[in-house]
Amino acid sequence: MAFLQLTTIIVKDYDAAIRFFTDAIGFDLIEDSPARTNDGRVKRWVVVRPPEAQTGILLAQADGDRQLAALGDQHAGRVGFFLEVHDFDARYQRMHSAGVEFVTEPREEPYGRFAVFLDISGNRWDLIQPSHDTPAS
Repeated sequence: MAFLQLTTIIVKDYDAAIRFFTDAIGFDLIEDSPARTNDGRVKRWVVVRPPEAQTGILLAQADGDRQLAALGDQHAGRVGFFLEVHDFDARYQRMHSAGVEFVTEPREEPYGRFAVFLDISGNRWDLIQPSHDTPAS
């Protein structure tokens, strides 16, 4: 068996990113441990993930100009992350009320209902409820 364990999002500040992902998005903080860079400087190992998910996100504080330049553009302006939910309306309202910036209005497509939002670094995400999960009217 194999699965994707982690993906990385470059962030400006660990604590602000933790608050965004746990408070606004509803993820769990899995780990926040002291660590060191390959050349011995202090950093943190911070992992968040949706409840009951296996795959997590490593929140990596930008280190240097190259990483700072990648903030919010890790996928060259495309949606790079997809948060699948079973109750789109409830999650959308929670996130909207928490100040998450949505850059599109919710809409229906053959594959489901979705809206694009920005994470704390400016990366684009789809909040999506697949069509097979759409509640019957």
